[in-house]
Amino acid sequence: SASQEALLAEIVETIIPKTDTLGAKDLNVHQFVTKMIADCYDKKSQDVFKKGLESVEINAKRDFSKNFTDCDAKQKLEILTKISKSDNSDEKAFVDLVKNITIQGYLNSEYVMTNLRKFEFAPGHYYGCVPAKK
Repeated sequence: SASQEALLAEIVETIIPKTDTLGAKDLNVHQFVTKMIADCYDKKSQDVFKKGLESVEINAKRDFSKNFTDCDAKQKLEILTKISKSDNSDEKAFVDLVKNITIQGYLNSEYVMTNLRKFEFAPGHYYGCVPAKK
């Protein structure tokens, strides 16, 4: 749903926030996470993901009496840290899953590959026609 997408966007932005470079939300990494979960992960992981989103909202309302999207950056980080240290293995798995896919999506984004990593499509440059010295 739209509210879950907004929630996921804030979660990925908490994992990789905007600094002097673009953050994960600016690069639409949340859409990448959604696509990866839907297309590449099994039913169990998808269920962990759905329950994890609900858990994030529940924790935000319980700890700060507001939605996760309305919390400030420090509160968001506190919520995710708390969930990652939870005794509930599904909650831990959710944070690990989202964190790993967020990092993967961010590092493989066009912005990072062209502006930060100086990606070359083919490793090494090939000079096909150069003068030969005798």
